[in-house]
Amino acid sequence: MLSSIRLEEVKAMICGLFRKQNQLLDMKTVFFELTLNIMMQMIAGKRYYGENVSDAAEAKRFRGIHAETFLLSGQTIIGDYIPWIKSKKMEKRLIECHIKRDSFMQYLIEEQRGKILETDCCVEKKKNLIQVLLSLQQNEPEYYTDDIMKGLMLVLLLAGTDTSSTTMEWALSLLLNHPEVLEKAQIEIDEHVGHDRLMDEADLAHLPYLRSILNETLRMYPPAPMLVPHESSEECLVGGFRIPRGTMLSVNMWAIQNDPKLWPDPRKFRPERFDNPEGARDGFKLMPFGYGRRSCPGEGLALRVVGLALGSLIQCFEWQVGGGKMVDMTEGTGFTIPKARPLEVTCRPRPSMLRHLSEI
Repeated sequence: MLSSIRLEEVKAMICGLFRKQNQLLDMKTVFFELTLNIMMQMIAGKRYYGENVSDAAEAKRFRGIHAETFLLSGQTIIGDYIPWIKSKKMEKRLIECHIKRDSFMQYLIEEQRGKILETDCCVEKKKNLIQVLLSLQQNEPEYYTDDIMKGLMLVLLLAGTDTSSTTMEWALSLLLNHPEVLEKAQIEIDEHVGHDRLMDEADLAHLPYLRSILNETLRMYPPAPMLVPHESSEECLVGGFRIPRGTMLSVNMWAIQNDPKLWPDPRKFRPERFDNPEGARDGFKLMPFGYGRRSCPGEGLALRVVGLALGSLIQCFEWQVGGGKMVDMTEGTGFTIPKARPLEVTCRPRPSMLRHLSEI
């Protein structure tokens, strides 16, 4: 329903890169701002990064809160596991950040509630997430409380931004280190989409090699290498070990997807592994989004956003790493395996796309 938002934000990213051609670009920032703009447009109909920001002060407030949230959430809270060394200072910072974040999200809810009361704004156009939740609240107020709504908004912002932007950064880094793969992907897009328009989400179903590139990136650098913690509801056996009821378990997805017993040459980037993408799911070898009832509900959205953004970059630009060197693929620390060093590159329009890009 909101695919037009994703398309417009990707187009805005392409226009911004076109204006900065031949300049050194920090792609970590480009991708992070893209995913946050997409998510906030879907949640509240607002964009807080780049051009066309309606309220500069509000945007600055959001950016500050979100940056602090990721800074704190990226730090391992050792005190949760070893209570006697728990940091009161860290706990205080977390509480203060939560209060600021909760207040901001409540402001967004009240703003949308006021618009609905003042005008019948949601009848003739597509609703954003808050408007949908407010309409549900009218029928089930005991369930769709403001706290439930803020919880859903927070999950989307935390789980649907850094994970996708990090995957895009790894994918482009891999392509730059494997120019033959990049060229093959460009040929596929040229043959299906052509040079007279930007690709859209409908094209993704007809670009199997692009999907293979995404699968191989997700295999090598899963956005949540330990997935999310699971708790056993009943006593069970896992790999021959007795797991009591109520035990917290973490699945080392990175180890499974980089196991040489399951994947020949696991640290080599070979999208051709996924010429038969369904086969990779046999035996639970590829599960970057988890599996079953507790798998990530945002898988479809993530693949659309990452696929559209990465495909558009492949279609529109030629890329070069600073100094003509290989991209440093050293992994950093964090919940989502970020790159240790942000990807810095220059781009210029592909000759076949120059006329179209200049007319956007």
